[in-house]
Amino acid sequence: MSLKIITFVCLLLVLGIVYFLNLPLFGKLPNAHKDPRLLKSKNYKDGTFFNQENTPALTEGSGYLEVSKNFFFNDNPNKIPNHIPAMPVDLKNLPEENLLIWFGHSSYLLKIDGLIYVVDPVFSGSASPIPGNVKAFEGTQIYNLTDLKKIDFLIITHDHYDHLDYQTVKEIKPLVNKVICGLGVDAHFLHWGYAKEDLIVLDWEESSMLSQDAKITATTSRHFSGRTFKRNSALWCSYVLETAGLKLYIGGDSGYGKHFAAIGQKYGPFDWAILENGQYNKDWKYIHMMPEEVLMAQQDLGAKKLVPVHSGKFALATHDWNEPLLKITELNEKAPIKQQLMTPKLGELVYLNKDQVFEQWYK
Repeated sequence: MSLKIITFVCLLLVLGIVYFLNLPLFGKLPNAHKDPRLLKSKNYKDGTFFNQENTPALTEGSGYLEVSKNFFFNDNPNKIPNHIPAMPVDLKNLPEENLLIWFGHSSYLLKIDGLIYVVDPVFSGSASPIPGNVKAFEGTQIYNLTDLKKIDFLIITHDHYDHLDYQTVKEIKPLVNKVICGLGVDAHFLHWGYAKEDLIVLDWEESSMLSQDAKITATTSRHFSGRTFKRNSALWCSYVLETAGLKLYIGGDSGYGKHFAAIGQKYGPFDWAILENGQYNKDWKYIHMMPEEVLMAQQDLGAKKLVPVHSGKFALATHDWNEPLLKITELNEKAPIKQQLMTPKLGELVYLNKDQVFEQWYK
């Protein structure tokens, strides 16, 4: 092959990559010179946000080459299920009670005092920018965007593809009253056509009154952000949602750390905690909790009831699809003091003011 042909092929490859990385789905990085709030944030320095605790991407002794090989060439036959059972309901005609509906992975709906909150919705069927990659499990696409009537508050914890889905947020835009997100994440929404006045943008420890009886506060988590090669340009958050009769902790992705006890002491105790339990691995334990740590975090927060999420829809780790729920259930049953662990099916109504017993469907 001649040098000219090689050069031409390389040029086409570079142009293709540049074109791909400039597609709208990748969003937009914030500009600190246009957003003075970034420069004023105590959590932002030299163009990036940082965790309150030292948080390596990989555990000591783990290497990117070995981790990548294990991830891409793992042949675990139980990583993806044949089918996930679900109990879909009519989202446009929900009961009057306060409730939660899990959509799978980290997506769920909250209805509290008549207001509808939707957290990290991913309805596109994929958790990756690469077409056909990281597809939703069979049986988990139980809702379409047309099933929703309105969203008073769209809550985004961070900008990873399995939490901030371009196709979803574009299509639900007419239904959304306000978006709640961390500093820098608003740049994506502005790039995608949302109006600035429709965005509630918070730094850690900042609050916003959503109604006369509802307040949300952005709190820290131990994670990272980024949709391309540049990390931590936007903030990753957990949230404290306080209403007239309920106090909830919306966890977002996080490794275990001191922040859970600090949040529990400052804002707790909580009636409910929704915590990430899944897509973990000992190689990246600082950014995703192991099941035993999820139970520890619940205790640190002082949460009466726990809904473990971040499983049941996408395979982003090498463990069995049902291992997260099996492990946390087993650990809880063996614990000296059992926690109130709630494991609903996808779509099942979880009443926030009632006691319920859920089938261990993942067994």
